[in-house]
Amino acid sequence: MIRIGILGGAGFTGGELTRLLLNHPEANITFIHSESNAGRRVDEIHEGLLGDTDITFSSDMPFDDIDVLFLCFGHGKSEAFLSEHPLPLHVKVIDLAQDFRIAAPGNDFVYGLPEINRDRIAMAQHIANPGCFATCIQLGLLPVASMGLLKGDIAVNAITGSTGAGQKPTATTHFSWRMGNISIYKAFRHQHVPEIVQSLTQVQGHFDASIDFIPYRGDFARGIFATEVVKTDASIADIEAAYKAFYANEPFTHYTDRPLDLKQVVNTNKALVHCEKYDDKLLVTSCIDNLLKGAVGQAVQNMNIMMGIDETTGLRLKASAF
Repeated sequence: MIRIGILGGAGFTGGELTRLLLNHPEANITFIHSESNAGRRVDEIHEGLLGDTDITFSSDMPFDDIDVLFLCFGHGKSEAFLSEHPLPLHVKVIDLAQDFRIAAPGNDFVYGLPEINRDRIAMAQHIANPGCFATCIQLGLLPVASMGLLKGDIAVNAITGSTGAGQKPTATTHFSWRMGNISIYKAFRHQHVPEIVQSLTQVQGHFDASIDFIPYRGDFARGIFATEVVKTDASIADIEAAYKAFYANEPFTHYTDRPLDLKQVVNTNKALVHCEKYDDKLLVTSCIDNLLKGAVGQAVQNMNIMMGIDETTGLRLKASAF
């Protein structure tokens, strides 16, 4: 069994990760740490786990007793934590924050997008789990990058559910504000753009254009629906063939000839991609569940790869039929 520790377990990602691991046949949760909730039952905070576990949040962090440590902190806390808390050499780390996603001297974290880094993930000690918007948008664009077609600026629009903003209520996540509403935030300046550029450069070999990304807050709880517009003279037949080949052996990322909708992926670890061509404009649509393929589902997928077991273990989740 893979012995698991979770830090920052009281948030949405901590709750979803706990749910996945409780149903993972090869995983055993050793501790779930939360400073503010130590001693309370996990199902008091994550009420959907009622009847599934009697685990309590811990104030202790017995790192010697685990094989894999998941960091579910807010952005900026992981790097500080690891600098103050040396870990046993055998412990593998999967960080869900953005602290280590960009390659830099002294950063040994592997960027955890299996579709392009599976072999490196399998050998890694430390994984930087991709961001939710970044995962959705990259999976929409990587096949055209593999064709060398990203030669100009790319227009991207994407809408996300309220869980992407975390569990703590804010002015723009409160139900009465969000319901029946839509708004833009961080236009052209979203923090996930650099990691998207990093991956497109990795696959294409170069990428010197801009990603003009407009993120939207949606009036739903979970999921990301994105459109990416690329100018190219390549035929739709060649493009579709490239997408199907690129994702042919991927267990969770699928190209489909049919237009997408968000319900096809919510509550699953799937990513779906669809392409259409209008004159010289390629319209790519991609969608994921922001908490699963965009966060903890992908993190568990990375853990499975790191630990040498089937990467789909514990992740064959089904979308709702309606």
